[in-house]
Amino acid sequence: MKMSTGDNNNANSEIIEPRSYTLEKGEELRFEVENESVQCQLIEGKAELFGTELRLEQKYTFQKGAKVAVFTFHGCKLKLYGSPEVEYVASETPMTIYLNLDNSLEGLRVTAIKEDKYGPNVLVAGPVDVGKTTFCRILLNYAVRHDRTPIYVDLDLGQGSLTLPGNISAVVIEKPADIEDSFHITAPIAFHYGHLTQSKNTSLYNIIMKALAEVVECKKTNEPSTKYSGTIVNTSGWVQGYGYQSILQAIEHFRIDIVLVLDQERLYSELVRDLKSKQAIKVLLIPKSGGVVSRSREFRAEMRDQKIRSYFYGTTTKPFYPYSFDIPFAQFTAYKIGSPNLPDSCMPIGMKSTDNSTKLIPVQPSSSSSSSILNHIFSISCSTTEQDIDKVITTNIYGFIAVTQVHMDRQVVTVLSPQPRPLPKNYIFIMSDVQFVDLE
Repeated sequence: MKMSTGDNNNANSEIIEPRSYTLEKGEELRFEVENESVQCQLIEGKAELFGTELRLEQKYTFQKGAKVAVFTFHGCKLKLYGSPEVEYVASETPMTIYLNLDNSLEGLRVTAIKEDKYGPNVLVAGPVDVGKTTFCRILLNYAVRHDRTPIYVDLDLGQGSLTLPGNISAVVIEKPADIEDSFHITAPIAFHYGHLTQSKNTSLYNIIMKALAEVVECKKTNEPSTKYSGTIVNTSGWVQGYGYQSILQAIEHFRIDIVLVLDQERLYSELVRDLKSKQAIKVLLIPKSGGVVSRSREFRAEMRDQKIRSYFYGTTTKPFYPYSFDIPFAQFTAYKIGSPNLPDSCMPIGMKSTDNSTKLIPVQPSSSSSSSILNHIFSISCSTTEQDIDKVITTNIYGFIAVTQVHMDRQVVTVLSPQPRPLPKNYIFIMSDVQFVDLE
């Protein structure tokens, strides 16, 4: 690798000249964006970002929080504009391993087409901050570059790469991810959960995970291209207790035949042990990228808020213009799913408390801070009040609104919505624990 810095003829100028990098075969330019945006430009050769090829001479802009790794299999020249917090070239990367893995998956897809059977169903597991979402992005991009249309399933509640945090979702991937904005998501299928961790309501999580798997299976049955292309399932970073059990449940629900464990031998050993009886399932230990770094709780919260904000307002390059309007209390049919179970000690002798984890609890607008719906995200369920209310939890959702104001005097709530009024009549709103403060 060679690096050179442009000459600055004006010593007092605040303009930062671009840095030029010459990457050899198998090297990777890594940088992290802290505050101001940073631009990267491919000048010569070939390079890719998480499996998506860069175009020559095009400047790509990366915003605050971005962690970037531009890799080349053949050698290239790059320019970097701006001041990233960290920038360096790495010669040791697992990208060759990832490419070989992709070639093996593609071989399984070719076999699936010849024998008219299902393509590989892959589940990616590992603790927090090992790069599971990025790894999934690489595998999906490589699959699309083979003209496949895999289904991407995101079971990670904390960040949400396909939809808002606090929900699980799936989508068919038809094009490589955009360099700056990841995948272009069209018509995802999403199910409401309402919390940022599975431990809040394990019964509900397993139910909606099974419901999502049934939808994915139906999609494969109706579309041979997705059937042969297979599935990539991303999981959360909680790998102990119920977190581990949820991985086993996902393996069963989505009919997983390949489990890829990132960077944790203990989890790998446990899965090998517990899946030993199912010889059709292969468990592989995969190294993580050296560019993966730990993220603080504050950073995670900030990225979550940014994800929600981009749902309503878009990004700098693709801005949205949401709508704000009032909904009368009488038309705001809202519920939350689950309520705390009474301890058996509070029940009459000989009786046990019932399981309320999937019970629908009506939510009424209130001025009380303890029961306020202010700033909460609400899912809009595809179920209506005219349908069986018990089917709400296993019904997918249309999208989301945020309650920005509650007017007790006028008996209305003000909501932020990506589409104008009126919202669909007789539809049900489901309250999430996830909150968003609209500062626009």
